[in-house]
This record gives sequence, C-alpha cells and structure tokens, in this order.
Amino acid sequence: MNGLQIALTLFGGLALFIYGMNLMSDGLQKAAGEKMKSILALLTKNPLIGVLAGALVTAVIQSSSATTVMVIGFVSAGLMNLPQAISIILGANIGTTITAQLVAFKIGDYAWAFVIIGFIMFFFLAKKEKIMDIGQVLFGFGVLFVGLNIMGDAMKPLSATPEFADLMLNVADTPVLGVIVGALLTAVIQSSSASIAVLQNLASTTGPDGVTSIVGLVGAIPILFGTNIGTTITAVLASIGGTINAKRTAIAHTIFNLGGTLLFIWFTPYIAQFIAAVSPKGPEIEVIARQIANAHLSFNVATTIVFIPLIPILVKVVTKIFPDKPETKNPMDAIYLDYNVLEQPFVAIHLATKELSRMAEITGEMLVASKKAFLANDREAYDEVMKKELHVNYLRDQIINYLSSMFSTETVTEHQARTISGLMHVVADIEHIGDNCENVADFAKEKMEGGFTFSDTAYSEIYQCFDHMGKMMSNSIEALSDGNKELAELVLRQEDELDAMESEYRVKHMHRLDNKECSPENTVLYMDVIHNIERMGDNCENIAKAVLDNVDFKTIEE
Repeated sequence: MNGLQIALTLFGGLALFIYGMNLMSDGLQKAAGEKMKSILALLTKNPLIGVLAGALVTAVIQSSSATTVMVIGFVSAGLMNLPQAISIILGANIGTTITAQLVAFKIGDYAWAFVIIGFIMFFFLAKKEKIMDIGQVLFGFGVLFVGLNIMGDAMKPLSATPEFADLMLNVADTPVLGVIVGALLTAVIQSSSASIAVLQNLASTTGPDGVTSIVGLVGAIPILFGTNIGTTITAVLASIGGTINAKRTAIAHTIFNLGGTLLFIWFTPYIAQFIAAVSPKGPEIEVIARQIANAHLSFNVATTIVFIPLIPILVKVVTKIFPDKPETKNPMDAIYLDYNVLEQPFVAIHLATKELSRMAEITGEMLVASKKAFLANDREAYDEVMKKELHVNYLRDQIINYLSSMFSTETVTEHQARTISGLMHVVADIEHIGDNCENVADFAKEKMEGGFTFSDTAYSEIYQCFDHMGKMMSNSIEALSDGNKELAELVLRQEDELDAMESEYRVKHMHRLDNKECSPENTVLYMDVIHNIERMGDNCENIAKAVLDNVDFKTIEE
C-alpha cells in the first residue's frame, strides 16, 4: 500500500472502531439505562461510594465522557454538590479502563461472528426491545473489532517505514512528547477509549527488527497518560454556558488527570517493570496490549487513591479559580434542564421530572394565592397569581421543548418514549391547573370590584373545596416526584370526593336561593369558583392516572 492507502485504511478503521463503540454504548444505555437510577441513587453517600458509582456507571455505558457530561448536568441543576461530582469523575476514570481490557483479549478473529449475530438479533429478532438492544450491543462490539483489525492491517506496512520507526523512537525516548501525542489524539477524536485502542494496536505492531514492539511499554505509558489529559476536553466543552459549579467540576477533572500524569510520569520505567511483572508472560508483541490495559487500570486506580483524601483541597482550589459571583440568569428559566445530557435519556427524564415537579409546586403556590385572593379579598395575592401564571407558562414551553428534543436522540427506548409522552401530558395538566387558578383570581377581582358578598355557609363551602383541592395538589406533586402509586390512588379517591362536594354544594346553594338566604347575582360567581376548583381536581386525577399507568416518573433519590 502507498501512503495514501495506508492513511485511508487507518482512519477508516478508526472510524469503524468509534462507530462500533458508540453503537455498543448506545445499546448498553438502552438495555441498562433504567438500572442506572439505582446506581446514581448512591451519589449522595461518601466519596468512596461516589467513586464506586462512577466506575459502575461508566463500565456499563462504556463512556467516561458520557458520565462526566451527566455529572456536570447534575451539578448545573443543583442536584449534586461539587465533592460528590469529583468523586464520581474519579470513579469514571476507573470505569473507562474496561474498554482497554476488552480490546486486549484479541478476539478480532471472531469480530465478524459478533457482527452477524448482532445483525440478526437487531434486524430479524426485533419484536422484543431488549433483544434488539442486546443485538445492537453485539453488532457494535463486532464492528469495534473489525475496525481494530483494519487499523492493525494498516499499521503493519506503516511500521516498516524508517521515517515512522524514527518518529516512534523519538516518542518512546521523550516521555513529554508521548504525553502531548496522547493528549492531542484524544482531544481530536473525543474518545480516550479509541486513543488507547489505537495505542494498543500500534504497540502490538513490530518495529523494523520484526520482533520487538515499535513503541514498547515504556514508550506507551506516557502516551496513555496523555489520553487521560485529552479526554478532559469533553468536560470543559460540556461546562461552557453552565453554572459556576459546572465549570468547577470540569476544571477539577482536568486538574485530577493532569496531576496524576505529573505525579507518575517520573516513575515510568518502574511502572513498566511493575506492569510487566503482574501481566501475562510471553513475547512482547503478544502481551503488550494486555500490559497497556493493565497500566491504564493501575494508573487510574492509583491516581484515584491519591486524590480521594485530597477532594476537600481540590474543591478549595477550583473554588479559588472560579469564585462565586452573582447569577445573571433569568429567574423564570428552568433550573434543572440540561441539553448536554440528552444522549442519556434516563438522566434527561430525571431532570425533566424534577423541573416538572418544580412547575407543579409553583402552581400549588398559585392555588394558595387564588384562595387568599377570593376569600380574603387580597389584591396582593391576586397580583401574585398573575405573576406566577406567566412563570408557569414560560416553564411549560421550556419543558415541552426539552422533552421534544429527547426524541431526536437514538438512545430513547420504547419505555422511555412512553414516559416522555406521559410527561408531556402532565405538563399540560399542570398548566391547566394554573389557568384555573388564574380564573379564580379573576373571579376574586370581580368580587372585590363589584362588592359581592356571600353567606357564611357559602364561604365555608368554598373554603372546604379549596382545602380539599390543596390536599389533592400536594398529593399529586408527591406522587409525580416519587412515582408513589399509593398516593396516586388516594388522589383518584379524593377526586371522586371533590365531584361529590361540587354536586352537593350546587344543590345546597339552590336551596339557599329558594329560601332567600343568598343573593341571585352571586350565583354565577359561586358556581364558577367551585366549578374551576373541580376542574383542577380533574387535572390532578390525570396526573395520578399517568403515574398509575406504569409510566416511570420516579426520580433519583436525593
């Protein structure tokens, strides 16, 4: 092959590897994404648990970049504090070493078997979503190794050229140069796993002597260090436009990976001796891929052990770099929604549910204010309802846009799609409750301006309707936030009771009219108020039914 053919084959193989890696990662997220909630529920524990959770999540979804972006999203939303986020990222660096271990198994001879089996499961046995997801994982796994085989074939003639051999010799003899090469390669292709796979393939290629590795373990280790630095660019990009804490998380990731390199690069020869001692024995060219995988794992575990007790110091450092400053964010904006995590739908759904619960809480405040405005003739309460109505409508648009954006990703499962659709209906129901609160506030204004008064009995009935609706609203919000089906069942019973109350009070009001106990001109206002309260109950009933219809609105335990 000439130089152009070698380059095209090499980059084509790399493209296939990255494509296969992404396919496998997406399939794993679809198959196991919902299980990630239980792992992420551990995040509020101590740093050691945080490291474990970060390692598990990354090992499952096969992407430390995805975990990092996910963590930054949680930090931006205020769902995770900085020490927790740092512990997760430490664990993510350990979890990402699984890919290198898989590559080191050298199962390239069976790559096409995985491709065929995965293809059959994905395209012909796709009646069940789980089978299709597993098929995607196997197909991506096979394509990954097909790409590796192609890269290996391209590197054989490349390694035979004197110019390339001299270049590799310079990199191997100059650790700093190796770090730079690894960092630049990873920053460009945005995948440390792909960079290390390239390194493993390159190291498994013989040099001009036809016996020893063209790079060698001592030369590969600095490049490996560099890949850890290069991968931090993902976190930096994800933090752009984020909160101060999101930026602090990103810079903490960079400091951690850069600090680990600066700490251990001086001991490269000794690290190589240790790795050679604990790795399988055999000709260098046969075992170096496994040695690199073990070096990657050992380096990240050792760096994590060093940094765990230093997390409080790291927090102080990044806080010094990015000091607190007044927020300029629009107070009406959503605080939980983060578009960077859309590729992890189980996280995006969690954030959307948190924002939806917040929208419901604001609507609950509208209910309290509308009650105060009507029963106490409170003009300030009326103004509060009108202000919060604008906020609720603004949040409705933001949440709907966010939920709609999830459908553009390829990682949404059928179950998640149903959940997203359910959330959209809930958004509408919450917004309708706000509209009815606005109607009640308008009735309050009409009552104040017209000087209308009601009998003590009528006031008592309206108060009881408001009180009952307040309990329903509170239970609906909690059922939505926690996926509490018992509370949802209670809301359905409360709705039946509210319907009965409206019917009963209508009849009683008619009797008062017959007995001249109430003024006829107040009848329309009275009926309108209790009817709008009953309509709010209908919306609460819809929210409860959505929770009961096996739509998973349960958020991660804070």
